[in-house]
Amino acid sequence: MAGCAVTKPRGSRACWCGRAAGASPLFPPRYPDAERARDALLPLLHADPRAYGEERTRWTLASLRRQCPWLRLHSDGGLSRLLRRLGIAYKRARWHVHSPDPDYLAKLATIRVHLRCARADPEATVVLFQDEFSYYRQPTLAPAYEQRGHVQPLAELSHGSNIAWRVAGALDAWTGRAVYTQRQQLRLRYLIAFYRQVREAYPQAKTIYLVQDSWPLHFHPDVLAALEPQRQPWPIHLPPHWPREPSGLTPELNLPLQAWPLPTYAAWANPIEKLWRQLKQEVLHLHRWADDRPGLREQVAHFLDRFGEGSPDLLRYVGLGDPEQLYHGALDAIAEVQPLRC
Repeated sequence: MAGCAVTKPRGSRACWCGRAAGASPLFPPRYPDAERARDALLPLLHADPRAYGEERTRWTLASLRRQCPWLRLHSDGGLSRLLRRLGIAYKRARWHVHSPDPDYLAKLATIRVHLRCARADPEATVVLFQDEFSYYRQPTLAPAYEQRGHVQPLAELSHGSNIAWRVAGALDAWTGRAVYTQRQQLRLRYLIAFYRQVREAYPQAKTIYLVQDSWPLHFHPDVLAALEPQRQPWPIHLPPHWPREPSGLTPELNLPLQAWPLPTYAAWANPIEKLWRQLKQEVLHLHRWADDRPGLREQVAHFLDRFGEGSPDLLRYVGLGDPEQLYHGALDAIAEVQPLRC
C-alpha cells in the first residue's frame, strides 16, 4: 500500500477517535477514525508481502509494523489489540478462483431476468438451479463433540475401496422443490433420463431454464438433441475430440428445457451448492454407513426427499429468500446491464 508508510506532519495532533480525554491516540491525523484506518490497512493485507520487500507469502504482525510506521506501535501485542479494535482478525483462507468469463455479468443478468419471468408466470416459466454432486463410501471428516484432551471423534472407515456415487439435482428457485436422481456414474443417457424426469415434474411448463455450470456433458450434442432449440447466445466450449453434431442415437424428445450456463469458475453463483453443503452437514460428515452402501444411498435419498414438495426454509438457507435479489452484489454495482429477454 503506497500510502501506508506515512509519517506524522510536524506539529499535528493525534486523533482520539471519540475516546475520552487522556486516552492513548489510535492513529495519526491522516486517518481520523477507525473505519478509515481499517480502509487504509486492508489494501496492504490483500497485497503480496514480497512486493514490499518482506520474504514471506503472508503478513505477520512484525512485518505490518515495519511497513506501517504511522501506527507508532512498538510491540506485536499492541498491533494485535489495535487490529481487533479495527475489526481485522487472523482468519483461515478459502479457495478462490476469479472467473475469467468475459460474459460474466451478462450471464448473471439474464438469469435474474428469467427469475422475474418465472415469478410473473410460474405455470409457463420455471427456473431450476441444476448441478451434480459426488459422495463417497467413506465418511468425511468434520468436528464433533468429544471429551477434552487427546481423545478425538472418530470417522469409522470401511476396509473396502472408497467408491463414489453421483447425484444429479435441480432446485426450483421460487418454491425450493428439489428433483434428483442417483447413479453410480452420470453418463450421457442418464443425464438425458434425468432431464425427462425434470420435464415430468413440470408438465405444464412451456420453458424450463436449467441454470448450470459449464461441465461439457451439459452441452454435448446428443444431450442438446433431446432438448428444444437452444436460445442462449454464448459460445459452447467442448473438448476438442468431441463431435460437433448429434450421433443420431438420441431420441428427439424436444424437451422444453433451456440449458442456461453460469459464468465459468463461478460455483458461488449456483445456490444448489448450498444444498449439497447441507447434505454434507446432516448426512455425510462422520456417517456410519461405510459398510452399508445401500443404507448410505437411502439416507441421501431420505434427505433430498424432504424437499420434494418445496421448502421455504431451504430457499432461505441457499440464499433464495428473495430470488429477484440474487447476484445483487455483482449486478447492482454496475450502472446498466443489457440482458436478454425470456
